[in-house]
Amino acid sequence: MLKKRELDGQECQVLFELMTHQDVFPFVRQKAYSYEEFLFLTKQTIEAEERGELISRTILDEWENPIGTINLYDMQDQAGFLGTWIGKSYHGKGYNSLAKDQFFKELFFEKEVLTVYMRIKQLNIRSKKAAEKLPYVVKANETRPAVFRQLNPIEHIYDLYEVPKDLFLMNYKRVAEATEVLQQLEA
Repeated sequence: MLKKRELDGQECQVLFELMTHQDVFPFVRQKAYSYEEFLFLTKQTIEAEERGELISRTILDEWENPIGTINLYDMQDQAGFLGTWIGKSYHGKGYNSLAKDQFFKELFFEKEVLTVYMRIKQLNIRSKKAAEKLPYVVKANETRPAVFRQLNPIEHIYDLYEVPKDLFLMNYKRVAEATEVLQQLEA
């Protein structure tokens, strides 16, 4: 479902075409206005990950076709900001929550991240609904006022959401236990 970003021509071409759709492009953090610029940004992203500045993965469908990206930007103090986009033709098919679950497992189990923030434009109803569906996401406009003010220095443009490691792990453990019970019932 996820793999490290690569400077692969075919993969980059598919991702660029998906990213430039009018329903996706306004909400992408690293915008590229040409395929060449997309290649350049992908190369920069890979180099930044090698320096430990961010974590970036390509989201794949069940046939291992690239369908979007998921990233942790602005990493500091064991925290960072999530940036995710998925191609329009893959919206509403469950890829968003699957990608986030897998990415958060990597971040919290392998990368020593403690907090993942999500800044979502108030106008981006689709992303807000997707975030609020996840049982380990907390709206943090009021609980993280310093971060909220940093995102909105003049006016309220972004809502702030937080995924704390302990809440994710608690949910992950609950799901694993429920799965085990179901497997025992089926046996």
